[in-house]
Amino acid sequence: MQTRIMMTFSAALLAVLGIAFTFLPEELAVYLGSEPDLLVVLLLQVLGALYLGFAMLNWMAKGSLIGGIYNRPICIANFTHFFIGAMAMLKFLFRYPEQPFILWIFCAIYAGLAAWFGLTLYRHPLPEKEAKVKA
Repeated sequence: MQTRIMMTFSAALLAVLGIAFTFLPEELAVYLGSEPDLLVVLLLQVLGALYLGFAMLNWMAKGSLIGGIYNRPICIANFTHFFIGAMAMLKFLFRYPEQPFILWIFCAIYAGLAAWFGLTLYRHPLPEKEAKVKA
């Protein structure tokens, strides 16, 4: 299974979110309907730092074998992040469906990445022929 595309896409998505939350926390707080007080701004900036850290991890690991037992901690961390994020957004959006359409798009992207990392977690990274030859 080709994981370079998955890791590059997730790194790019998380980097964009990280930069936005780090450098535009007040504007995003207003857009999301919150009062941009000091605590909200601080939490959004810390969230941006988390996203940027995860983006760098994924970017640096994009050339490595991922799947099965290979780089399992990276795969589990990504799966956990995207799965829990998708479930939280889904719960929120079903409870408050009048939210901006962009949140529905992010929810779909998160769910797709959760499924992709979940499949990668339990599949051997090498094609079947190569795996049998190396074993």
